[in-house]
Amino acid sequence: MKAVIQTEFGDPSVLKYEDVDVPKIGKHEVLIKVAYTSVNYADIKKRIGNKGRGPFPLMLGLDAAGTIEEAPKNSIFSKGDRVIAFPKGGSYAEFVVANEHLVYKIPDTLPLDKAATMPTVSILSYILLHEIGQVKKTDTIVIHSAAGGVGSMLLQLAKLAGVQKIIGTVGNSNKENYVKRLGADVVCTYETFAEDVLSQTANLGATVIFDSVAGEITSRSIDCLALYGTLVQFGNSSGKAGSFKTSDVHSSCRNVKGFSLGTTRKYDPARLAPVADIVLDLFASNKITLPIANIFDLSDVIQAHRLIESRKYEGKVLIKI
Repeated sequence: MKAVIQTEFGDPSVLKYEDVDVPKIGKHEVLIKVAYTSVNYADIKKRIGNKGRGPFPLMLGLDAAGTIEEAPKNSIFSKGDRVIAFPKGGSYAEFVVANEHLVYKIPDTLPLDKAATMPTVSILSYILLHEIGQVKKTDTIVIHSAAGGVGSMLLQLAKLAGVQKIIGTVGNSNKENYVKRLGADVVCTYETFAEDVLSQTANLGATVIFDSVAGEITSRSIDCLALYGTLVQFGNSSGKAGSFKTSDVHSSCRNVKGFSLGTTRKYDPARLAPVADIVLDLFASNKITLPIANIFDLSDVIQAHRLIESRKYEGKVLIKI
């Protein structure tokens, strides 16, 4: 089968389109014929080595949409079932293996390309909003990197939940209209967001802030977080660790919560299935959607990574297998 692998860390040129063996399934695993996979920023970090060492050869990719090719006896899946999944060992390939606990059937009315936009970002966003942030209708929330995949989904889910005020931050003001179309009431740049949030809230601050950027954005988020507010930290796309003082938290009754979808896939996969059912229904009923910024062939994966790194896109970047 065709796949994209890398044998060293580096820029997009380390990604090689090659022939490799079709993987074998083990106990409680299925083989999936991939139709589409998505490119997530985590792929970029893993490619350049920010997520640790190999082992090499390494295949990137967090999620996939396709059809079941092979399933074990007594499986809940059968050949031909349309699914989304979190494969083991990457998803940049014609066939992938996934544990049955991380595979979810999709409605017949949901096209595979549309389904491919959602596994990582929609399941993550739903958990962040409703379980970790425990957002209420009366809240004022801030969503950093609002034009990205998770940001785009958080905006729509928050709007659907009737959140009172949604503030999105962007690195480029050219993305303001896109972010507002998805549900933001106010759009700020990273340079001024702390002051803007305080201005929008009569100096009370935001009740929940979603931070996937980290670095200095974390400390500036604390500066505009309300008493009893919650900072939800779920990434560090800036490449730098965020920091805050304990005195910034206890005396103001504020709290910081962290969440990782990767950790949850590994240690508590059962937690994801009910959320997958909810967001699949939302997508199938067109209550939420994620615009497709571009679709690349698997052989053009280098171009896909360059687009992600440029940040000059809105929505989700897919790879067609």
